[in-house]
Amino acid sequence: MTSDYDLIVVGGGPAGSTAATAVALRGHRVLLLERETFPRYQIGESLLPATVHGLCRILGVADEVAEAGFTLKRGGTLRWGRAPEPWQFSFAMTPRLPEPTATAYQVERSRFDEILLRNAERVGVEVREGSPVRRVLTEGERVHGVEYTDRDGTTRTAHARYVIDASGNTSRLHGKVGGARVYSDFFRNLAVFGYYAGGRRLPEPNSGNIFCAAFDAGWLWYIPLRDDLTSVGAVISPKHYAAVQHDPRAAWQDMIKACPEVARLLTDVPVATEKPYDQVRVRKDYSYWKTSLWTPGMALVGDAACFVDPVLSSGVHLATYGALLAARAVNSALDGSVPEERGFAEFEARYRREYGVFYDFLIAFYDMERNEDSYFWAAKKVTEVDIDEVAAFAELAGGVASGDEAVGATGRLGTYWSAAAAELDAAVDHLTAPDEPRTNPLLTTEVVTNTFRTGNALQEQALYGGPLDAPASPAPDALTVTEDGLSWVV
Repeated sequence: MTSDYDLIVVGGGPAGSTAATAVALRGHRVLLLERETFPRYQIGESLLPATVHGLCRILGVADEVAEAGFTLKRGGTLRWGRAPEPWQFSFAMTPRLPEPTATAYQVERSRFDEILLRNAERVGVEVREGSPVRRVLTEGERVHGVEYTDRDGTTRTAHARYVIDASGNTSRLHGKVGGARVYSDFFRNLAVFGYYAGGRRLPEPNSGNIFCAAFDAGWLWYIPLRDDLTSVGAVISPKHYAAVQHDPRAAWQDMIKACPEVARLLTDVPVATEKPYDQVRVRKDYSYWKTSLWTPGMALVGDAACFVDPVLSSGVHLATYGALLAARAVNSALDGSVPEERGFAEFEARYRREYGVFYDFLIAFYDMERNEDSYFWAAKKVTEVDIDEVAAFAELAGGVASGDEAVGATGRLGTYWSAAAAELDAAVDHLTAPDEPRTNPLLTTEVVTNTFRTGNALQEQALYGGPLDAPASPAPDALTVTEDGLSWVV
């Protein structure tokens, strides 16, 4: 069939804008369909340096993001683990990524997402808002387009060589890519969140840090978005769902009162009445992955593909990194430099690995919290990870993320996670020692090094045209990345 476009992207959030921009930058014809009209509300406000200084620079939007006035984030502050007082880590405590690239931002997603979407328009993407996609079109086994409804209610079709589904966790299209969503039992939590019209800030230079505090029922995030706006959310067990469903606002404020470290920052501070921050919202059962991420003609990215617990602020990074990987596969297939199957296999392998290292880290990180009497934390121990989930994860990551080369050796994953938790525990002890370390002891741990390796490489790609360290012994058919970060090369 004749294609109207080289690529159709469904969804205009960070993942969709990233994929669309990265393909349009190569001169290809791209259509982006978004069901809402921007700006629109979205949760996920705390970014990592890899997004700010890696991905945004590759897309050509780094300066605009830097000038937007978002709150500067130097790292994180946590009341977590055995340490009785909050402790902090700094992104700058590594010689590889010095200031100013070792920072990130706390962002109002309505503004950040619109910056990315308008940038996509500037580089040539045809953006149609108010245009929900109804279904994908197939011919044989191949996806070749979509059917959508435009602003005036007319049903239309558009054809393309490739379709990328970036329509989020509520995607109605992901089923077209084979395989099921696998929901994590270990991370099967509930999040209830809202906003305050201000709030006290941590002491300088950490006033812009995200603050995460563990308490009996789970943990709270506290994100300073503006002087007069703070995002506060509770991550708790699904056993609280009835109370949350009955009165979300009361349940949310009860959780805040139960966590003294956060409650004292909000004493006498009113809740936000500014729209859209006047609502209390709920998300449940949000940690999952798809067993397949692509099929001929179509790929899944962002929350349509996977999501994992938000304690490490990995959501936007995983979404945009996965979208960049998919765009590389599309670009390479369109210009004929790498066969489609090879390029998308690389997309899927790297995307799974990145999800896997964050999953690895988070299991070890949860195991650090020593609140043994809490129902929530008693269920968040490595020993409580269901064997079926361990097996599913081993299949997902192929042993790469956990350092275990044998895919089927699921019995050793528990040992690895326990050892990683102990190593994290020791590093935090060192971090909070009276003599402050000159380098971040967390960076000496295997699980942290694995987690941030790809993000560091993405920043190095954006800053220097490639990673500073080449792989020790690349496979003969290994794919690498072009200097602009937009395609695979053999």
